[in-house]
Amino acid sequence: MKRPALLPVLAVLLVVAVVPMFGYLKLGTRVGTRTATLKWDDLPIRYFVTDRPAPQVTQQQFQAAITRAFSTWEAVQSAETSSQFVGFTQANPQSGDGMTVLGFTNRPDLDRVLGATNFIIDTTTADIVESDIFFNTAFQWSVDPAGVPGRHDLESIALHEIGHLHGLGHSAIGETELIAGGRRVLGAESVMFPIAFPPGSVNDRTLRADDIAGITDIYPTTASRRERGSISGKVTKNGQGVLGAHIVAFNPATGALVGGFSLNEDGSFTIGGLEPGPQVLRVEPLDDADIDSFFDASLNVDVNFRVRFHDKVVVVPVGGGARDVEIKVTPK
Repeated sequence: MKRPALLPVLAVLLVVAVVPMFGYLKLGTRVGTRTATLKWDDLPIRYFVTDRPAPQVTQQQFQAAITRAFSTWEAVQSAETSSQFVGFTQANPQSGDGMTVLGFTNRPDLDRVLGATNFIIDTTTADIVESDIFFNTAFQWSVDPAGVPGRHDLESIALHEIGHLHGLGHSAIGETELIAGGRRVLGAESVMFPIAFPPGSVNDRTLRADDIAGITDIYPTTASRRERGSISGKVTKNGQGVLGAHIVAFNPATGALVGGFSLNEDGSFTIGGLEPGPQVLRVEPLDDADIDSFFDASLNVDVNFRVRFHDKVVVVPVGGGARDVEIKVTPK
């Protein structure tokens, strides 16, 4: 018997975002004694759009931007995803009504939230059975191809939120600086970076290597199962596991950056969806980020260690995994 449960994912894209349970690459939930990846088992994802416009954005323009964002994820050749626009609805984008709905909602109380994604999941399988996304009309929006100064690009934020809808968590591959009221993005190598570019920017309409690896890891095609690989191992400090270390795999042949986290007390990590070949590994603490953008606040994330490059180049085999990689870090 299926047991539905509500799993909220609040994406606070101006300053911080909260993703309970897991960081990037994948969202998960407990199923018995194991942790299972959230994903859609029943494709295509059938979604509705709320028949409610926002200033400067009509219902039809909203639906077209959402369709483009879904199509961008579906264009990833190494992943197998699909979606279907069912129609407009008067229903709000809220969980529990049996429909996946995307739409505008006025939430001035959430003064740092551009958009948010929620799930209904089957707790026996971790299958997503419903997901809803709202975009906050307390902010100004645009669908202009070149962007509009002072307005947030709907397609960019939709691409991020639809990444969550597919089961992706946040990426930490990006740089920010502290400003009054939060952080400003200096650069990001992932659409799933939790902080948005400033209003007027359309930089997040294009997926990066990190995003492609993540969606491939969850929804691999038959070909990508044969052709792509993974790296797994542990991050340790003084012989003990490090929870919450950020590990980045750099492919010197392509320049691709793909990240992941050590997600357990023993410091274990896995980075999947990687192209085969040599990878340079770098480990860093989340000491220049809002940790609750990536991890539940109850977890004891360790940030007391120095940045470290692994002392060996790791070769990802075709269709296989480079395992038992141990990266030893030292305290600050």
